Amino acid sequence: MLNINIPGCKNLKIEKIVFDLNGTIACGGELIEGVEEGINRLAEDYEVYILTADTFGTADKLLEGIKAELVVIDTDDGRKFKADFVEKLGRKSVIAVGNGNNDAEMLKNAELGIAVIGPEGTARGALMGAELISRDINDVFAIISNPQRLKATLRK
Repeated sequence: MLNINIPGCKNLKIEKIVFDLNGTIACGGELIEGVEEGINRLAEDYEVYILTADTFGTADKLLEGIKAELVVIDTDDGRKFKADFVEKLGRKSVIAVGNGNNDAEMLKNAELGIAVIGPEGTARGALMGAELISRDINDVFAIISNPQRLKATLRK
C-alpha cells in the first residue's frame, strides 16, 4: 500500500493498480522489456489488474509469468468498461496507467492517472485525463516504487 501526503495536492492511499495492456505494457504483441519484473515487484504490495479486449486471445499466454489479474473487456465500449472498472475497485484507492483514448476516462476516474508515452505513442485524450505523464512504463514502476518522486512531481 502507498500512503503519502502530496503537499497542496492530496493524500494518496493506494491499494490497487490498473494497467492497460496494449500500448502501455506491451507493444506489437510482446511485453516491453522490464514489465514482468516491474509488475511482479508491485504485486508484492498492491492488487494489480491488467485490462485488455484480448482481440487475438493471446493475453493469457503473454501474461503467464505476471502476478496480476487479467480482466478481459467484454463489451464494445472499452472506454466505459475501463472507467467503470476503476469505480468498482474504489477509485480513491487506485492508480490507473494507460496510453490510449479508451484509457482517458479510466485515468481521470482513478485517484492517480498516469499516461505513458511508450513505443506506440500516447493519445491526446490519455494525456488530458492523466495527472502524471511518464515517458516509459519502466519509469512508472520506479515512480510508484519510490513515492518521494510522486511527491516531488505532484506537490503544488
